Amino acid sequence: MAKQTITSRDIKPTLGLFGATMNAMALIAPGAFLWITYQLQAAATAPNGMSVASDIWPGIVLALIVAFLTALAYAQLAKLYPEAGFASCCYFAEKAFLDKAGARHKTHNTPTSLARFAKLLTGWSAHLFYWVYPGIMVAFMATLIGYIYTQFTGHTLSADTLTLIGIAFAGITGYIAFRGVSGSTKASIWINIIQLTALVIFSALAIYYRMTNPQHATQWAFTSGFDIFKIHSLQGVLVQSTIAILILVGFESCTALSAETKDPGKTIPKAIILSLLIQGLAAYLLQYFAAGLMVNEHLTAITGTPAVTVTGMAAAAASSAPIGDLAKLLGDNVLPGIGFGLMITMALTVAIAIVGTTLSCMNTAVRVTCGMAEDRELPEMLGFMHAGFSTPHIALWVLVVVSSIIAGIGVRSVVGLTGITLASNLGTFILYGLTCIWTILAFKDRKDFSAIKHGWIPALGLIANIVMVIGILYLYVIGNADAKAEARICFIIAGAWGVISVFYVLLTSVQKTYRVKVVTCVIRPEQLGDVAAALRKESLVVGMTVTDVRGFGRQHGETEADLPVHEDTIRFQPKVKIEVLVRDWDVNKTMQVITGAVRTGNIGDGKIIVFDASSAMRIRTGEKGVYAL
Repeated sequence: MAKQTITSRDIKPTLGLFGATMNAMALIAPGAFLWITYQLQAAATAPNGMSVASDIWPGIVLALIVAFLTALAYAQLAKLYPEAGFASCCYFAEKAFLDKAGARHKTHNTPTSLARFAKLLTGWSAHLFYWVYPGIMVAFMATLIGYIYTQFTGHTLSADTLTLIGIAFAGITGYIAFRGVSGSTKASIWINIIQLTALVIFSALAIYYRMTNPQHATQWAFTSGFDIFKIHSLQGVLVQSTIAILILVGFESCTALSAETKDPGKTIPKAIILSLLIQGLAAYLLQYFAAGLMVNEHLTAITGTPAVTVTGMAAAAASSAPIGDLAKLLGDNVLPGIGFGLMITMALTVAIAIVGTTLSCMNTAVRVTCGMAEDRELPEMLGFMHAGFSTPHIALWVLVVVSSIIAGIGVRSVVGLTGITLASNLGTFILYGLTCIWTILAFKDRKDFSAIKHGWIPALGLIANIVMVIGILYLYVIGNADAKAEARICFIIAGAWGVISVFYVLLTSVQKTYRVKVVTCVIRPEQLGDVAAALRKESLVVGMTVTDVRGFGRQHGETEADLPVHEDTIRFQPKVKIEVLVRDWDVNKTMQVITGAVRTGNIGDGKIIVFDASSAMRIRTGEKGVYAL
């Protein structure tokens, strides 16, 4: 027998608070980003060219404030709309407008409504973030594997080899995601345990190194722990925060898992905040404090032409993997003789963390895409769910291909990868800013409106995200030739995606407004009145055609009450066939209403089939197309 086709609404919830939090924590991935971004943070400069490495820790604190403001807005929307399902942020945007209008169905039936515009704008930014980010991580993984290979052999891998490694990694991670959210959650649990354990060990060793000073260092990057905490310049904190915010994104990813989460109205808001508290407030602040505490003149690197040896924070800025260099110092001095082994171990835990963040983002990306496809805003095939694993498998494998292409570009050009990263970051902050707006809009006229939770907090979050966008773009635009090229790539990607999206929306809006569809359903005779009443109540039809028919389906006409019969026996069951003409825009709603009126979950509930109507005319008046309905 053929496998049953399912949608996101048919998924059985299996995740609790622990599982939802683990998935969001995996995307934040402090184990990966300490290794990846510490060099960028150490090399950061103010517009006047002065180093701002001394403000790394305060910059993270400011970024955390921005992240928490946005996370609180997400938590409020997740609590208000627990039924959001896969569409998550896009559903929040649409529902905020529909509820405010006080006319859910009438507003929904308008292809040019503000509700649809909000949903599509949110979807545009979400896809710019979630569909680009996995490819960036795939490129980082390929680069990390190349780094480990070089450490062992002294040779470097070619760009083509790194591309093949990236393709293999994207495929393996995609397969884990394909196997379903339960398997992904188990992987995320172990990944979080491994990376947090590694970070605690590294931090403890780094603090011990500073306390014992086994190399008798005299030139510390920071004179004391308080020197790490304090603000050295406001400009430096702002610059560092624009980098640090990039390592904190992902807390909202669990909203796309609400269909797979038990009691999502309570669980998802808690998971959003918990993931940011654990990974951001605890892990990041601890590990960056420990790393900064041990930087001294014994951390060295060679840079420039002619070659010059630099030390301390300058060496961290010049090194391709400063955390790996620090691990070598720890292994050679605190744990004598295992410097190389400790560095490789740290690199492997980073690789594992990259698996987690890539897997989590892939899961989020394809679920948002599936939710929009089920709402007929994207090609229908992207919403197909695998019956065995309850996964949007078509969207997932398309994402694997996209990620492989991005990785192929990234391993060949640092400038190209940075520009692509900027485009993803731009989508992130637009998405976060929009979510803050939808929070204010959704709660503004409600009785449970709170000026703090639903007014000041999302308003400050909106302002902070706008500042982050302006800050990132400004710092890159005024930079050197590479920085300007990176900003140009960002604008090209975001602009091209915007043009494609606008064209697609205009085309589909015309089709959804003026194209006519025939919705045919075959149901039990006794349910005819329920269907007719439900469709009329929703103002979806003004008439219908009803025909008495007989037929059979997969069960050859058997019902659950029938005794088993020979497999070749066919029973023709009496049914009613209903035919209605609707606008393309109303097809999805019509199918939902019919399903809600007749579904019992038993054999024989019936079928719904949708046909294109190439033309339609009201004979009396001669009106054609949608005007004939």
